[in-house]
Order: sequence, then C-alpha cells, then structure tokens
Amino acid sequence: MRQSNPLLFAIKRYALHDGPNIRTTVFFKGCPLSCFWCHNPEGIRAETEVVTISDRCIGCRECIHGCPKDALTVDRQGLHRDLERCTTCLECVEICPALAHEAVGYYSGIDEVMREIEKDLAFYDKSGGGVTFSGGEPLQQAEHLLELLKRCGELGIHRAVDTSGLAPTATLLDVARHTEMFLYDLKHMDSHSHQGYTGVPNELILANLQALAQSGAAFRIRIPLLAGINDSDENIAATARFAMGLAGLSGIDILPYHHFASAKYTKLKTGYRGERNHCPTKEDISRVRKILEQFGHQVTIGG
Repeated sequence: MRQSNPLLFAIKRYALHDGPNIRTTVFFKGCPLSCFWCHNPEGIRAETEVVTISDRCIGCRECIHGCPKDALTVDRQGLHRDLERCTTCLECVEICPALAHEAVGYYSGIDEVMREIEKDLAFYDKSGGGVTFSGGEPLQQAEHLLELLKRCGELGIHRAVDTSGLAPTATLLDVARHTEMFLYDLKHMDSHSHQGYTGVPNELILANLQALAQSGAAFRIRIPLLAGINDSDENIAATARFAMGLAGLSGIDILPYHHFASAKYTKLKTGYRGERNHCPTKEDISRVRKILEQFGHQVTIGG
C-alpha cells in the first residue's frame, strides 16, 4: 500500500546552493542510485532508520527496558543494537533522556510540509528564490512530489527539482509541467563506468535529459567532480558535447567533491566508500571549467 505521506529526512530553510537565490529545500528519503561519494547518505534508504550514538549514553538503561523486541544491549564497549531484532518502532527514540537514539527519516503530511515552505514566502518574494525538492531522489515519490509542486504553484512559488534523472520518462515529463527549473546531475558519460560508481547504467538518465530538453523545460546540469573518477579530459569533453544540443540549458555547475559527509557515515555506521582522496585540486577544477567553456557553456563552481 502506498504511504499517504511523503518520507523525508530534512527540510532546510535559507538554502543558498540549491537553485537561484534564497530557498527552502525539502529532502525526500530514498534513492535508486548508490554513489559511493554521496553527501546525503541518510537519504539513500527508502525507510525510517534509527541510529545509536553510544557517546551520548548515560547508562540509565531506559531504552533497554523499554525495547519491545529486546534489540538493545550494553557492555563495556557501549550500547549495541541488534538490527535483526529491531523493527524501527522508535520506542527508544521516544524514551531516551540523553538523545542517544535518533530517527533518520520521517513521514510528514503535505499540509505540514507546506507550512514549513510558506514560512519563507517573504524571502522568496524579495530574493526571487523559492522551493527546491531534493533527496535522495524526489522522483521516487512522484505522487507526493507532484502534489507539493502543484500546491506551491498555486502560491506562485518558484519550484526547482534536484534529480539524478533516473525515473520513468513519463513521470519526469509530468513533473516538468509543474516545475520552473531542474538541477540535473550528470555523473559520468560512460555507462559502464557510471554503473560501477553509482550502481546503475546511464542510458535512461541521458535519454531523460534529452526528453526534458525537448519538452521545453529549463534546467542546469550539475557535475559532481571527483579526481580520478570523472574529471578526465575525455569525459568532460563528452559531457560538454552532449550538453551542446540541449535546449533549455542555462549553465553547468561544477560541484567539487569533499569529505564533509564522512561524519554522516560514521553516525549511520555504514562504510564510507568515498574515504579515498578524490577531492579535485584548484588546477583540476580550472582545467575542467576551461574545457566546458571551450564548448560555449556558462560554468559556475559550486552551483
């Protein structure tokens, strides 16, 4: 049965890098890709998760006594969760006085989300900003996304969708009818390499971007730039050539990779496959920018 409410993991106000001007960004939880460099790992799994932060534990054992599935134990090494027993009932989150347990992801009603978005109406009006729907992958929850887009449209709020482009083409084009701008990721032009780094091939992603351009939609291409992964002259030139024929493209944003998200992986207790140094240098970024500009593209760093 389809959930009646969207599954989110955050709503960020006063965002400055998720589209033009001051914005509110709504983060949907769940993504069909598994990019090893993902900077929002809490948005990958399409379900509510519980994380335990052992350093916060004060040893009161309230959560151990209150867990209906006996999924929690404590020893000299700290507090432990048996993931096979845990049913994510969130009882531990509710009763822990030290906030040693946290829920990652929550279901929120459309009205509740809209109330958060509407808090910044004055900023949208003055700055020319609006709302951006990101993730995870917002197209994974297309029915909820469309409902929110339509509600925002009724209020005259500028709407942007930040997407990997991996969704049925009909879904993407339906969303495009209620969206002023797309922020569209292009991670690698070679499909085999794309699958190796993200878990999925890129044929549908590229075809969807072409369909989006043909529909008359406005969009920006975003390149998450990783040294030794997708920053070669060949790949950047291939990206630039592909983008040349796309109507509606307003520019390309280079998003240099960094390690700022590593603490999130530690908190989630998941392996951080991006721990190797793939951060591009200033020289790498300048070289990539120059190649893109040689093909006539307007380029920004950081988006």
